[in-house]
Amino acid sequence: MSQSTELTSEVLSAILKSIDEGIHVVDTDGITIFYNEVAGRHDGMAVKEVLGKPLLKAFPSLTGETSTLLKVIKTGKPIYNQTQVYVNAHGRRIDTINTTLPLLLEKRVIGAVEIAKDYSRIKLLANRLLELQKGLNDGRGKQGGSYTKYTLSDLKTVNPKFAKMKAEAKKLAKSVSPILVYGESGTGKELFVQGIHQESMRANGPFIAQNCAAIPESLLESILFGTAKGSYTGAVERKGLFELANGGTLFLDELNSMPIELQAKLLRVLEEGMVRRVGGGESIFVDVRVIAAMNEHPEKVLQYGKLRHDLYYRLNVFMFALMPLRERKEDIMLLTEYFRQSFNEMLNKNIQGFDEKLKQFFLSYAWPGNVRELKHAMEYMMHLGEHAHLTITDLPPMLKQKAVHTPTLMEKSCSLKANLAAVEKDLIEKAIAQSNGNINQAAKLLEVPRQTLQYKLKKYQ
Repeated sequence: MSQSTELTSEVLSAILKSIDEGIHVVDTDGITIFYNEVAGRHDGMAVKEVLGKPLLKAFPSLTGETSTLLKVIKTGKPIYNQTQVYVNAHGRRIDTINTTLPLLLEKRVIGAVEIAKDYSRIKLLANRLLELQKGLNDGRGKQGGSYTKYTLSDLKTVNPKFAKMKAEAKKLAKSVSPILVYGESGTGKELFVQGIHQESMRANGPFIAQNCAAIPESLLESILFGTAKGSYTGAVERKGLFELANGGTLFLDELNSMPIELQAKLLRVLEEGMVRRVGGGESIFVDVRVIAAMNEHPEKVLQYGKLRHDLYYRLNVFMFALMPLRERKEDIMLLTEYFRQSFNEMLNKNIQGFDEKLKQFFLSYAWPGNVRELKHAMEYMMHLGEHAHLTITDLPPMLKQKAVHTPTLMEKSCSLKANLAAVEKDLIEKAIAQSNGNINQAAKLLEVPRQTLQYKLKKYQ
């Protein structure tokens, strides 16, 4: 073996040992050739008890069919986020969530690598989340309030289209039908949904929000529907979010991240108004209004199979498409002024306004992060601003770089080359924002090859 090969192996081994997740690698004979200490802690085994040993000897409860590592070696196909329950050589039960990938050399399987997360810790976190929600739910009855802090009036706008949408939302809030909200990141989807809840007949009931992408899919079902005693080791009778939201609103954010199989169960609840806890046989009636949100366009998630068509049609009784900030430019300075006053009061400062160059930059910038990005930019500037009027030099570093390299409307000359470059850059920023950073989608919007777009992204930094 050459010195460079030895060095590469040592570096690779050092990297794998430093990763804070269990790493287990076996060859095609099922012999462990790498096993880090994190995996050992998960499995209740010492590294020396597993390394160099047959997998089924270290974990005798597994078989060629139940072991994800051996299954991947046999099929050559990866397995993502699958729960696995087994007993180690000491008789201890282990729960993990595994992603298992084949190791290929010239299209030939030479082994498999497994990245494991401690499922028991995740279950503990999920149980604590449910207990917290339950505590909030119990507290609501005593204090007579819901868990919302925003109303529709907190959505500041002078844009006629957006104002009309707010008025429509206020009217439809009285309905009991589900609602679907679509909007890019930062457009204020949860604020909008909280406003609908506050205008509804359920305003005094609970408001519970759950991001479907924030919980491993293997636990999301028990989070939503609850658990029956004995449904898995250590499981107790526990209400899910549907039961905790009874009489109120359940907001499911990033619905397009919910597994398709779980979407079928959600559809059944919407149709029947009944939930069944995981591992339980009893159906429980719930009176819950479901409002779902997505940060991708419904047509796109349907096209890519991220959302069931029947669930979409059931939720799409009323749909609101929140406008990105670049399409409501008249609101940019309105919001900027609102944030200036709010942070002045919060920080006990006396920033009086903005110079003209900064205003022009605010109006010409595409704001891919929408209102959230604008608010964070203002928060940064208000904290560090030392003069009566904020200027471009007060912008956060990333925005300052864009402002310096992008001529404002007042600074543009008659140079055809300079103006075409500015227009081209603006169109690219808009396409990137509309596609949520997806280069392929942005290239299609711009009707240019992907390589051309990548070149221009590098050109314009």
